[in-house]
Amino acid sequence: MRRFLDLADLSAERREAVLARAAQLERAPVRDALSGRVVGLVFMNPSVRTLASMQAGVAQLGGSTFVVTPGQGSWKLEHRDGVVMDGDAAEHVREAIPVLGSYADLLGVRSFAEGRSLDDDLADVTMRKMADLSPVPFVNLESAIAHPCQALADWKTLDDLEVPRRGGRLVLSWAYHPKPLPLAVAASTLTMAAMRGMTVTVLRPDGFELPAPVMERAKRFAAEAGGVVRETGDRAAAMDGAHVLYAKSWASPAHYGRPEDAALRARHRDWCVDEPWFRPAVRDARFLHCLPVRRNVKVTDAVLDGPRSAVIAQAGNRLHAQKALLIEMLTEGHP
Repeated sequence: MRRFLDLADLSAERREAVLARAAQLERAPVRDALSGRVVGLVFMNPSVRTLASMQAGVAQLGGSTFVVTPGQGSWKLEHRDGVVMDGDAAEHVREAIPVLGSYADLLGVRSFAEGRSLDDDLADVTMRKMADLSPVPFVNLESAIAHPCQALADWKTLDDLEVPRRGGRLVLSWAYHPKPLPLAVAASTLTMAAMRGMTVTVLRPDGFELPAPVMERAKRFAAEAGGVVRETGDRAAAMDGAHVLYAKSWASPAHYGRPEDAALRARHRDWCVDEPWFRPAVRDARFLHCLPVRRNVKVTDAVLDGPRSAVIAQAGNRLHAQKALLIEMLTEGHP
């Protein structure tokens, strides 16, 4: 397997094998499957869990890592083609990615959405360009429209919590944030839950409907897996019988990259997840969030610190899922 840019890059058979191996690695974390292997990590944007879990995971598997943070200890990187490079960027990805790939057995790259052109971000132009330039296996550590490692860990988390696949109900809810955030986690969460065959409801205020291509793709996956994808602004209807509420903020597609987004989101400060949200849900419905999370902005302390919250276990699963993925990609699936 050469590229992991999206959860759909794993066939159903391979996905189940990776998830099973992640559970094994949780029980027995130290192995020598990557002995002598080097994983290069390029972080064009900040990270806590992704960086730490990748470095820890490679080390536990007997390998080593190097980390490049463009603009902080290394040259800033340019990714646009045909540009006159007379600004801050001193190196182009057309040179940087092949060179870094020559030092590593696998490259992982994080490069967020630019937030200017919705069409470009939906097409994941920058990440796909870097993947095409890589001479070694390549992992998307979050791009403009996908965070597949998070989605893989979230799938394991739902399995761990014994949330049903077919028949399980997941609400992906928009939550207030003072800034417009990328669509990557929301799109990948929707894809993941649809591929599990769940009944998935996107809960959002008017103006924050997910882009049609994202919804249409998820509906195709849901149809194949026996699930349903729908969208509403009715909180009580969305939460009725829900097993999981997954909170995330994202930019308004209708005002993508434009200042009108700020005025629109300012009207919805009350979209902060609190315990009353769960009253129509099943009694032990769980709360998920990819982290980092702004307390009492996106979710209250009462929910985040209460028994519903599974965010710590969810973050912990990043380690196990990514280790299983690395074994799949670097050892042809044989630990």
